[in-house]
Amino acid sequence: MKRIASFTVNHNTLNPGVYISRIDGDITTYDMRFIKPNTPPFLPSPVMHTIEHLFATYARNSEYADNVIYFGPMGCRTGFYFLVRNLSHQQALDLIKETVKKCSEHSGEIPGTTAIECGNYKEHDKNGAVSALKEYYSLLKDYNTDNLQYN
Repeated sequence: MKRIASFTVNHNTLNPGVYISRIDGDITTYDMRFIKPNTPPFLPSPVMHTIEHLFATYARNSEYADNVIYFGPMGCRTGFYFLVRNLSHQQALDLIKETVKKCSEHSGEIPGTTAIECGNYKEHDKNGAVSALKEYYSLLKDYNTDNLQYN
């Protein structure tokens, strides 16, 4: 069987950051790596769940809302995949940085956390999510498109 692209990345040398994972026509997948792979502690599921709700909501309410395809967690709990359509790498990076910053400053209720809206609505950790997002934003704030390539 053919190996999928993400399994060809050397996870032993991968550091937290944002990377271009793959490009499929007009869709680009970004690897938003919060944690260095294979170095616990990993992101707890409630923290990831809250980040997913916050990031997806803010990104889908941005000026690039129509370009956002998907934002979701990696099974290894080290980060997220963010898929966008028809954005330059600079536009996508600006959107990522702006969205992470807004999420790190979020106050109030977490969007989409009722039983009607979410299949696991009780498993959230807003404080943990905001803390992880603040730490991640401190890494990203000075990022530019030269940083988007895997090493």
